[in-house]
Amino acid sequence: MIEKSIIQEIVAEGLRDSDCFVVDVMVHPGNNIVVEIDNEEGVDIERCEKLHRFIESKLDRDVEDYELEVGSAGITSPFKVVAQYRKNIGNEVEVLTRDGRKLTGVLKDCDELSFTLTITKKVKPEGSKRKIEVEEDIPLTYEEIKYTKYLIRFK
Repeated sequence: MIEKSIIQEIVAEGLRDSDCFVVDVMVHPGNNIVVEIDNEEGVDIERCEKLHRFIESKLDRDVEDYELEVGSAGITSPFKVVAQYRKNIGNEVEVLTRDGRKLTGVLKDCDELSFTLTITKKVKPEGSKRKIEVEEDIPLTYEEIKYTKYLIRFK
């Protein structure tokens, strides 16, 4: 079986001079290789095709047969790397925490260990008859969430 680390090295080399980043590299039984990439503007088919050809040029089918799929990270797929969080700062996201809370808000910022989600909630000020909307920043670590994904809304 082809080693995942070998594919990761080849992909890193293939993306070295591009604006793309690796989201995931998977090597399934039977040498079914799946590579997901992304960048700030989104990945087009030509970039995937170019990386696919580069990876194929580094592997020898006579030594070991494989199936190769190179694609962009799906817009509705959960984020897998910090670069996807950085890319989506300012966008609305959905977060499911490990304790079962589902939060919707705007991704405010992120670093290597955590991110901040700005949610809007309605509160009733003391002495007021109506609720008003207020924003609250919620800091979260990557370890305390099950997933974060881009939220698509049709208005």
